[in-house]
Amino acid sequence: MLKPASERARTLVSLLDAHGAEIDRRRELTPEVVDALVEQDLLRLLLPKGLGGQEITLLEFCKTTEAVAIGDASTGWFVNQSNVSSASSAAAMPKDAAAAIFSGPREGLAWGSRHNQSVATRVDGGYRLTGRWSYASGSRHTSWIGAHSAVTNPDGSPHMRHGRQDDRSFLFPKAQAEIIDDWYVLGLRGTGSDTYEVRDLFVPDAHAPARDIPEEKRWDGPLYPIGSTLLYATGFSGVTVGLARRMLDTYIELARSRHSRSSAYSMAANQAVHREIGSLEAKWRSARAFLHQSAAEAYDASVRGELDTDLRVRLRLATTHAMNEATEVSVACYRGAGTMAILDRAPFERRLRDALTASQHLQAMMSHVEMAGRHLIGTGDPPAFI
Repeated sequence: MLKPASERARTLVSLLDAHGAEIDRRRELTPEVVDALVEQDLLRLLLPKGLGGQEITLLEFCKTTEAVAIGDASTGWFVNQSNVSSASSAAAMPKDAAAAIFSGPREGLAWGSRHNQSVATRVDGGYRLTGRWSYASGSRHTSWIGAHSAVTNPDGSPHMRHGRQDDRSFLFPKAQAEIIDDWYVLGLRGTGSDTYEVRDLFVPDAHAPARDIPEEKRWDGPLYPIGSTLLYATGFSGVTVGLARRMLDTYIELARSRHSRSSAYSMAANQAVHREIGSLEAKWRSARAFLHQSAAEAYDASVRGELDTDLRVRLRLATTHAMNEATEVSVACYRGAGTMAILDRAPFERRLRDALTASQHLQAMMSHVEMAGRHLIGTGDPPAFI
């Protein structure tokens, strides 16, 4: 019987420590790290059990991405991205097609961000897809890749389904795409989030799921009604929380032995340092507790078939809050560490870059907090990204 996913993830921390700098330099995970993820079966956490997946709870998934990110944030980012992409696709695909793609513990999935500049034309038996997508995190470690697009008819008019314009995710072998090596960025370099392009690519119906449309769900289970947006949000917030935990633990360890030349006192005897570390610990634990509570409440409600808008908005607020609070903790730890934190060989510099990069993601945008505020006031605006 498998141990809990978060427990399996924690066994990788020492390996990720050893490979973190090389992951950053290569702009992708090392083969040893990918093999370890597969060995611990961390790429099938959310897949239906009927496909060999584990269907762990949302709270356990959050704890798992956190545990991985304590070792390396890029690896945690890949674990989240691949798991949510695979599971949300498989849950809306014909079962035999999903089984053929997600047939083993190494078969993850990557894709780029949704945009409105692609063309997916409805044709006999499937679609013709043309477009370019960026930010395909983890695509260097998957054999399948995907893309999102609205669907049009051959005459250019919107293709309607379920009372709305059809919008789908298209899955195809990575070898059918042109990969553009353009991932030169501040942080999360190890995600290898390349751009890719396809032109007039035929994608069969069975490989074009409408992931978050209730009418097209093929698998039961409480994870899938939560939807890909909030699944991603929960996993990414786990990554930032784990990263902040590592920064804070490293800062605490530094404070036990360092004496800055700018102070008459060692850090261990400095009341300002005491106050800062206490405050950062409270900030981190508060954000994590709200995140965990909201993830557990949303999942439990989904089990009962009672996941409503209020709980969705609360989870959105908790995930966005956690990502921003975690970023503040990480930045404060870097600043508190002083000059030594800027060194490549020090344990702060790469993780600061990762934290700042993660904070720029759509899931961390403060507009989500504003949306939650409007919902609580009751302005009548429909909530978004829930």
